[in-house]
Amino acid sequence: MMPASKLLLQLIFWTLLSNIAIAQPLHLSILGKNETENKTIDSIGHKKKFENFKTLQTELTSFQQTLNRLGYLESKLENLERETDSTYIAQFQLNNKYNSIHIYYSDLQADLLKTLNIAYHNGYFIASISELETTLEKLNIAIANSGDPFSTLELTDFNKIDNKTLSATLKITNNKTRTIDNIVLNGYEKFPKSYIKHFLKIKRQQSFNLSKIKQQTNLLNDIQFADQIKEPEVLFTKDSTTLYLYIQKKKANTFDGFLGFGTNTENQKLEFDGYLNLALVNNLNYGESLKLLYKSDENDQRTFNLDLSLPYLFKSPIGLEANLNIFRRDSSFVNASQSVNTFYQINSKNKLSVGISSLNSNNLLDTPSTTLEDYNSVFYNFNYSYIKLQNYDPLFRTNFLFELSTGFGNRTFSNTKENQIDLKIRSSKIFNLNDRNSFFTKITGAYLDSNNYLENELYRFGGINSIRGFEENSILGNLYTVLNTEYRYRLSTNLYVHTVLDGAYFENQLNNSKEKLFGIGFGFGLLTNTGLFKLNYSNGKTESQKFKFSDSKIHISVSSTF
Repeated sequence: MMPASKLLLQLIFWTLLSNIAIAQPLHLSILGKNETENKTIDSIGHKKKFENFKTLQTELTSFQQTLNRLGYLESKLENLERETDSTYIAQFQLNNKYNSIHIYYSDLQADLLKTLNIAYHNGYFIASISELETTLEKLNIAIANSGDPFSTLELTDFNKIDNKTLSATLKITNNKTRTIDNIVLNGYEKFPKSYIKHFLKIKRQQSFNLSKIKQQTNLLNDIQFADQIKEPEVLFTKDSTTLYLYIQKKKANTFDGFLGFGTNTENQKLEFDGYLNLALVNNLNYGESLKLLYKSDENDQRTFNLDLSLPYLFKSPIGLEANLNIFRRDSSFVNASQSVNTFYQINSKNKLSVGISSLNSNNLLDTPSTTLEDYNSVFYNFNYSYIKLQNYDPLFRTNFLFELSTGFGNRTFSNTKENQIDLKIRSSKIFNLNDRNSFFTKITGAYLDSNNYLENELYRFGGINSIRGFEENSILGNLYTVLNTEYRYRLSTNLYVHTVLDGAYFENQLNNSKEKLFGIGFGFGLLTNTGLFKLNYSNGKTESQKFKFSDSKIHISVSSTF
């Protein structure tokens, strides 16, 4: 037994040593057994200044672990010498460096190694010593994601092949393969179950893969009427696995309208136009949407449009879309069209649809016309759409959009049937330069292929949702392309200003005309508690005209969510 006096002296010594350490920092130098090892140690690097002796010892332990990870498995600390009151010299012996290890396995599928891009041979794979820890961690995660979250890996039976290579045996401790037995919704209990199965692609009895589940549940933020409020949680019991999803319902109904006014170029009078756009989304907790558009403009044009979307009919991956559109142009003609599409949501971004549409047009003029005729048309349509959202931005939620629609059919008038092709494209993209600056572009185009044309079947474009600076639906053509651009500057999180620079090209074979159009202007947007308020001032001209202040258009719109 140590004498009390000797023990007391040691306590006094360590107390004094601690006081010295507190009073002044300690310094550490690490050396190897020769110059070559010294260069290796210097290249690795280490902390050299410490507050006390305990943190110095922690650094030596960490340095030893670093050496092991780099392949110096036989390295060791030979000596720790105190040179002065505040300086220590650690003497390491690095010895041989191993570069790789052959890991032999028996309970591991080669396909799993292939998925992880791990080179393997007959019964073993080779791993770099410096990346051994990372490789085993990736392997363990992959095994856990295959349905065994409680698996463990262990290397045993180490042997030396040569001075640069080791071998070991991989021992895998497997447990019962886990599948998702129950799915519990918290927060929004009436969330449509079909969206879990087909949109998130999470199903009962599928192999448990937590990483994949987290990726899938993040897609909740791409749904217009729901948000994920918390990452999913899992309850493991002896016989079951329960997945908990945390979802909240989000307001998705929108009301959008604008009031526009400008000077009539013929009578120089001030004229007004506007529209009403109402969208009712997920009010029945089915994921359905009903959209109503009514538009009236200064050219005595009336538009009524109704869209209905029913996703995942009868819990299947197939949805249904229906449309009714009625357009009347003063007392010239009225067009009524109906369409029905079935669609398949491939994933959160891609959607395919096929369907049929019909249109009936009536000439309302009392006098005969060679360009206006009663006609009927039927088209078989194929559509594709891609959308990428930026959910972090309430002002500009859609980062990229691409829509392509093709229709093949025929038109009948005066007992004459003629084949036609209808092509439409729409694409937009936001280029985010930094937190405040962004550049927006949108391209819209359409082409009707036919041997001859009627005025009441031509495309109509122009206005706030087309080329700005022109009257609504005032331009007719069988082919057109519109390019909209905006430079946007964000003044705050809910306020931005932007430029307007638009260009368009169209052809009208009915009167053999081709024309280029231009629109310039500016505007701003303000996000309030009631919705998004936007104002645009724009001026348009043709290629042969000059910009006139009297032709300017001011468009005001308010989009509210409820």
